[in-house]
Amino acid sequence: MTYHLSDEQEKYFYDTLEELCRQSRLLESHRYMQHGDTSVFRHSVSVAYFSYYLALKMNAPVDIHSLVRGALLHDYFLYDWHEKDASHKWHGFHHAKKACENAARDIPDLNEIEKDMIKCHMFPLNIVPPKYMEGWILCCADKICSGAETVKGRLPEHIVLPWRKQIRSEL
Repeated sequence: MTYHLSDEQEKYFYDTLEELCRQSRLLESHRYMQHGDTSVFRHSVSVAYFSYYLALKMNAPVDIHSLVRGALLHDYFLYDWHEKDASHKWHGFHHAKKACENAARDIPDLNEIEKDMIKCHMFPLNIVPPKYMEGWILCCADKICSGAETVKGRLPEHIVLPWRKQIRSEL
């Protein structure tokens, strides 16, 4: 499935990404793998882009700036969770808190919506749901992108191809 922003929306997205890269250690996340062969950085950018797209498509009443920033920082945990280390055993349950701590430390103007998005993006695995629409959009986009990254290259073509054709025909 393809989705595109207008040139103006793309510029806004990439300007926001560039600003965050300058004021944080977000680029370090290139070093860590997330799902399959997708880096944490690439995953975060994909999730943020898809969150932005969904919010615009739904005409959702959200703070777009907070949505994009919170989504870009949702996995700002800055470690390789695949390493055999006792502290990584429960990564799925704990990384959202660590990502929020890192983001709050590195980005002084992080707002309440962004913090809530980062802390609650693993709902329902973490039991506290998001307080804001921005967080709900992030939860959905993160699950969709994570699922696609995880199964990419693992499903046989006879399963993948009909599904892609069906999606395209429904657009």
